Amino acid sequence: MRAATLDCLISVNATILDQELQWLSSVIDTAIRIFLGNECSYQDVREIVPPQLGNDSSLYVKIVRDNRLSFDERVMLVLALAPHVRPQVLDPLLIKNPNLDRGFTEFGGIHNGVHNGFLPTVETAAFILSGANLERRFEVQAALDLDRSLRRCNLLHIEEGIELFSSPLALAKEYLGPFTTGAVYRPAFTSTFPARRLTTPQQWSDLVLADSTMEEVEEICAWLEHRRALLDEWRLAAKIKPGFRSLFYGRPGTGKTFTASLLGKTAGLDVYRVDLSLMVSKWVGETEKNLARVFDEAEKNDWILFFDEADALFGKRTQTSSSHDRYANQEVSYLLQRVEDFSGVVILATNLKGNIDEAFSRRFQSMIYFPMPSPAERLRLWRGTFSESSRLDDSVDLNQLASEFELSGGAIINVLRYSSLMALRQGKEKIRLHDIRQGIRREFRKSGKTL
Repeated sequence: MRAATLDCLISVNATILDQELQWLSSVIDTAIRIFLGNECSYQDVREIVPPQLGNDSSLYVKIVRDNRLSFDERVMLVLALAPHVRPQVLDPLLIKNPNLDRGFTEFGGIHNGVHNGFLPTVETAAFILSGANLERRFEVQAALDLDRSLRRCNLLHIEEGIELFSSPLALAKEYLGPFTTGAVYRPAFTSTFPARRLTTPQQWSDLVLADSTMEEVEEICAWLEHRRALLDEWRLAAKIKPGFRSLFYGRPGTGKTFTASLLGKTAGLDVYRVDLSLMVSKWVGETEKNLARVFDEAEKNDWILFFDEADALFGKRTQTSSSHDRYANQEVSYLLQRVEDFSGVVILATNLKGNIDEAFSRRFQSMIYFPMPSPAERLRLWRGTFSESSRLDDSVDLNQLASEFELSGGAIINVLRYSSLMALRQGKEKIRLHDIRQGIRREFRKSGKTL
């Protein structure tokens, strides 16, 4: 069913973008004819009426309509899309100035040595839309202001630090998939983007938590479900910050990561776990850049951010006895500000609540303790983990195991993995009590306990 839906969406997107690119081709051809003084049936490119957009299932159509994109904005959007879907539309802009034996300066564009065709810049858009008309050029420039649709909705990526008209006119990478194949953009895990998407095939019924813990988790569910109504319909946006910040603390394996995954699954939002070991850089300023990339993407895509072992960066700040300490504290201060300004949900997870800096603690909407499971909760975990009871030897008594051994859910899963592998290794059809106890012994050893 999903494959059929994607095929249908691909067909819809192809039809719509084909019309848009044919229109862009006419606009470019007309702009060049007017510029060169060749015979042309139009005096201004704006006389070329854009095609009617007819299918609401296309994100491209929805964005153009919902944001009421102007003629100029629509030309710039499809111009940025053209190199990805039909680069030959831009080939007319490769013509040379016969007087200088080089490309026309007015056309803008860049050649990066990888793409063989013409890559448009803001200058390219200005030429197509304004020619030599300065007033129209300034209108094009104004269309790229931060409060206008193309930048406000993050449709286009304009490079910072260089002159505006020299910047590549690039489609924001998260829109290429939805505009073409319908695929959702999800960035890959790299050293400069140290965040990995969390998913789970399991449901809330598979999560075993104390009632008091679950009640606090449900507050986050309520926020995700009702935040728009709370801020907009109840008009509380001026009094309540748009984000939600929560601290999950408790022993490893007690369900912190699992809970974060289920929150995203229920709300239909992606959850990204930030790898703080890669986030913190020894190079001054790099940590802030890495953090900025993650937060910028999360803001644009409405992700839930999950910082595991958060005390690595969110821990208590040190006295500034050295330049290294000053930079470390600067990173924490930057992070504190980004967390506070983030409009989505941020979850920090730590084994010990006391490790988190008090400056952060005051800014949490909730601080949720994940205790070790009680005997009754452990029995539910044992039964849920070893759900294939036919695989258990008759000597295995789950009630006794739950009563006798204090283990977290994560530890019980490790016991399942170990004892199942031992059964397969020995050619057994059943999981033996001996192997389960050996798996428990291994888990105890990790925390310095003995069986």
